[in-house]
Amino acid sequence: MPPSPAKPPHSLDALLAALREQFGELSAQLQSGARHLLDHPSEVPLLSMRKIAADAGVQPATLVRLAQHLGYDGWQSLRLVFVDAFRGGPQPYAQRAQKLVRESGSDRMLETMLQAQHRNLEQTGAANAKPLSQAAAILAGASTVHVAGFRSSYPIAFGFHYLYRLFRDSVHLVRGDAGTLEMDLRALKPDDAVVMASFAPYSQEIVRVAEAARSAGSKVVALSDSVAAPIALQADCTLVFSVDSQSFFPSISAGMALVEALVQQLLAQEGKGAIKTLKQAEEQLHRSGAYLPSAGRG
Repeated sequence: MPPSPAKPPHSLDALLAALREQFGELSAQLQSGARHLLDHPSEVPLLSMRKIAADAGVQPATLVRLAQHLGYDGWQSLRLVFVDAFRGGPQPYAQRAQKLVRESGSDRMLETMLQAQHRNLEQTGAANAKPLSQAAAILAGASTVHVAGFRSSYPIAFGFHYLYRLFRDSVHLVRGDAGTLEMDLRALKPDDAVVMASFAPYSQEIVRVAEAARSAGSKVVALSDSVAAPIALQADCTLVFSVDSQSFFPSISAGMALVEALVQQLLAQEGKGAIKTLKQAEEQLHRSGAYLPSAGRG
């Protein structure tokens, strides 16, 4: 087992990323403890070390050794990272909206909003250079790509589906209309891939999609606001986007930018065949009257 890092991770995302990166180097007992922390991060602030150890099937001392392996002086130091992360969760929308109403006379609202979006894009770009290539490889190698996102995450999922479908036919949007989500999920196969978009607060439906994908043996690409998100913990690849906003609602701008970057990489990777299919789709849209004669592309 390699020596502990000089400085332990200070954020939950960094801690979980370290567990993933070092997982293969851990002993079987430490892997059991690490796996439980990855799968059940929300339990760590709430349960005792003994209870967590029992649920993970290990001795409490194993969790102490795992914490020390990561550079902490003990379990409580590691646990505080989980506590701080969940204590600092997103404020309710109504609470954020009240602040906006109080500041409604400010002429800097647009400026501060755009500044937040700029930071989101910078952070998202810095976090995804390597994972983006990995995600593109997973999707390009899949027999069929299924795309899921619900409620406020739906625009991200739909945007990816719409763009990718322009040059690949085997891309399907998981809709779940009229309570038919289970019917959509029956189509998942081991050689398929599932793209899932979600950010806090996470929807029940997206968790069901993640569970179905794992049961079917499909590859999973998660687009989310955290590597600790329910859809990210057992994903084959996670792309993280920042949702910080000066408004009452989380921002999806960086998520949409991430989708555009992923589709761009897929098109470049597929090359001439994708260009031919894209040209045919574009011509068909114009022939069918989808666009006004004088309108531009959109």
